[in-house]
Amino acid sequence: MDIIEKFQKRKNKRAPKELVVKCAYFLTPNMRRITLQGDALSHFPAEAEGANVKLLFQQNSLGKPATAMRTYTIAQQRSAPNEIDIDFMLHRSKGGLVHGIAAPWALSAKPDDNISLFGPGLAQHVNIDADYFLLAADMTALPALKVSLKTLPKKAKGTVFVEILSNHDKQELPLPENIQVVWVINNEPGSDASPLYHAIKKTESQNGCLAAWVACEFKTMKKIRNYLKTVRSIEKTHIYISSYWKKGDTEEQHKLIKKIDLASNRS
Repeated sequence: MDIIEKFQKRKNKRAPKELVVKCAYFLTPNMRRITLQGDALSHFPAEAEGANVKLLFQQNSLGKPATAMRTYTIAQQRSAPNEIDIDFMLHRSKGGLVHGIAAPWALSAKPDDNISLFGPGLAQHVNIDADYFLLAADMTALPALKVSLKTLPKKAKGTVFVEILSNHDKQELPLPENIQVVWVINNEPGSDASPLYHAIKKTESQNGCLAAWVACEFKTMKKIRNYLKTVRSIEKTHIYISSYWKKGDTEEQHKLIKKIDLASNRS
């Protein structure tokens, strides 16, 4: 049973949605946007921005056709023309080569290329019933962060932390007037240094109820989670924190380690 059959079995045998590439371009040197279109998107919920989809990539494994599934966020949705935008962080080796399965596809994608997907899932936004907000993401979670920022009240106060590869990867964010942004430059994403975590630790505690939304690499996520729970004492109802990837692991390996971590964190 291949990956598609397993997923269909879990999802009541729903068929993947068939889409085509409308256009592809760079948002920043290390972030490429792919616009997908197709009639299958007419069945998407009206507010699917920020939700995840499972993209299916065809490849060869030991000389045999195989399918790899990777999870990405809907960065933008346009219901009238049945389009969605997916933003791909381009993970590069020290030699500058893009590695992985999804990123090389995004780099070479051109109009009329085909791709299939499952989804969407449910978007996870920050709890807006709070006095102060702390949001943080690395580049893999930046599309989801931007959508969550749109849900904040206009008078919201707080800080947003964004880890990027270089100064050239800064993007315009939909920030309320009293939300400040801290850009964290890290040209070695997933390293043990975890500069995103250390940037968050430098912030001063605020009076009142704090709500947090954090998504990033696994090791950094664990450090931030421990800090927010033990030092900042955020209530469970006011914290969303998730790892979107783990350096050195495939998505399948990352999912397994997330399950183990979730079980141990609940105990």
